[in-house]
Amino acid sequence: MNNKQRWMGGVVLLGGGVLLAALLLKGNEEIEQDKAQAEITHPIPKTDSTPKTAQPAQDSDMVSLQPLAVDVETEKRLLEEQRRSREKAVAEQEARAAEFLKMQQEAEAAAARKAAEEYAALNARRAAEQESSDNIPPEVAEDDKAKAQRLAEEKRKQDEKKKAEQQKVDQQKADADKKATEEKRKAEAEKKAAEDKRKAEAEKKATEDKRKADAEKKAAEDKRKADAEKKAAEEKRKAEADKKAADEKKRKAEEAKKKAEADKAREIMESGDKNWMVQVALAANQANADAVVSKLRAKGYKVTTSPTSKGIRIMVGPAKDRDVADATRKKITSDDSLNMKSAWVIDWVPLDQR
Repeated sequence: MNNKQRWMGGVVLLGGGVLLAALLLKGNEEIEQDKAQAEITHPIPKTDSTPKTAQPAQDSDMVSLQPLAVDVETEKRLLEEQRRSREKAVAEQEARAAEFLKMQQEAEAAAARKAAEEYAALNARRAAEQESSDNIPPEVAEDDKAKAQRLAEEKRKQDEKKKAEQQKVDQQKADADKKATEEKRKAEAEKKAAEDKRKAEAEKKATEDKRKADAEKKAAEDKRKADAEKKAAEEKRKAEADKKAADEKKRKAEEAKKKAEADKAREIMESGDKNWMVQVALAANQANADAVVSKLRAKGYKVTTSPTSKGIRIMVGPAKDRDVADATRKKITSDDSLNMKSAWVIDWVPLDQR
């Protein structure tokens, strides 16, 4: 908007103010005139305020009452007319003010329209005269620049406000999400703690039950082992006692047998009936003894075996003379195929003769 438009707007406003003041003054004058006319038409009687000295009434004087100039009904009618006059004046004044405002608005609109037309014509003329944007009037350029700055500032403020509101909404949403997440995490933590506690109690109970079961099982196993060991020890003791008794019985029997054999051998020796044998080996078992016997018999020797407590005695003979038996011994020891270098001569009594 240029200076010319500003001046035109100021003139229009000033003229409107003058017209409004004139209408208001005219309305007040009409109201005062109406009041004055009402007072002239219906005068209000005045009472004499000066006190008069009471005079004695004469017998000849007549006292008469003067009628009032205005009665009550007339007073009410006058007041009603005055009220109606005031309301009519106020209504007319308001109508004139509204008409004046309408005229003022129409005048302002016409002035603005005219100013816009003049401004458009001025811009068209200047645009036609000047091709470069450098020749644009400073006030126009300044107005456009200020308008652009104002619009940019308003847009920036709106963007900042919108951004702040969006940030606030986002922050509220983030806080709500954070709170919900925290509550969910807390609930899950409490649930997990309760579950862990339940599991720990269950594991503790299971461990305790297992420990008791293991203890009972171990006690039963220990008792069984103790009973078995006790029984085994008793059986072993009994077996050892039986074995000891059997060994003792066997020992006594062997001692008795040996004593009998010794007695019989002594008796035979004392009677002079002796046989000389060449003992060639003492086999550990019957198989070894049979092998040695086969070798000797293959050479033509007469072989006799006799079991003893140390093994099976293998002998060649018998011979009535020791020298004959010794000659047989030398023959056997010199035979490399027999490999019996440790043969010796013994005096031997057959079992059937003992």
